[in-house]
Amino acid sequence: MNKGILYIIVSGLSFLVVNFFVKILGAGPEQELFPGTQKYPGHELVLFRSIISFAISLYIIKRRKLSVLGNNRKWLLIRGFSGMIALTIFFYTIHHLPLAIASTVQYLAPIFTVIFAMLILKERVAKLQWLFIVIAFIGVALIGLNNLFSADKYVGIDYTWFGLGIISSAFSGIAYTAIIRLKATDSPINIVLYFPMLSIPIMSFWCLFEFTFPTGIEWLFLLLLGIFTQIAQVLLTKALHEESAAIITPFQYLGAVYAAVLGYFIFDERLSWIVYAGIALILTGIIANALLKKS
Repeated sequence: MNKGILYIIVSGLSFLVVNFFVKILGAGPEQELFPGTQKYPGHELVLFRSIISFAISLYIIKRRKLSVLGNNRKWLLIRGFSGMIALTIFFYTIHHLPLAIASTVQYLAPIFTVIFAMLILKERVAKLQWLFIVIAFIGVALIGLNNLFSADKYVGIDYTWFGLGIISSAFSGIAYTAIIRLKATDSPINIVLYFPMLSIPIMSFWCLFEFTFPTGIEWLFLLLLGIFTQIAQVLLTKALHEESAAIITPFQYLGAVYAAVLGYFIFDERLSWIVYAGIALILTGIIANALLKKS
């Protein structure tokens, strides 16, 4: 198998492991896989993830003798804050939405990136891209109709968290736009570092008001959450280095399929046909837009 494709598939599976532990720790005693597990708020999970990411990133920066604060600090701050907001909301949406829906809505980020890049960076958007953007948002609308058409045997959708999931993907779009802006001025590891550098103090302050002290196997879950996040990010970067984005992009969005399978078989999340149709349209719009942009 092509190395780039292999890396992107394993990266997606690693992100799935992260989302699995976020789901388990967010449900706490409500889930049955690990009885006795405590319930963790999303911001605390972001904190633990950030501590591990910060330690690894800082080690690499010191080893390479790079500036910790980077060069373009305005855009580094924008990337750090927007990424922090996006991830925090995303972790909470995993707690309150079916895993397939939370994951798929997060994949709207590239669509928002196209829009923000046009508005902020003055990049051109092809007419056909607008068609694919509309297709993706039709998919969002279909998922939003779930509660009107689905039977009692299917999982309902909390529209507040569904809307917050879209907001989360919009903030991810801002973060990706910042990364595009930073390509010419800062190294990737500096860009990565700003996320935990900002999130650790903010999430630590938040934890003063709501914090669950880990016990037993929960320490292992939190450690794995951070480690698999780093593995996923490294493999995603290696995939982009090994193969063109146009080839690996479709495989990147297999994550939504993984999430649907995991949600169905592990968390008993039964979704209606209209939700699956919406997910299919979102992925169609996103993948077509990405392939058109890279062609």
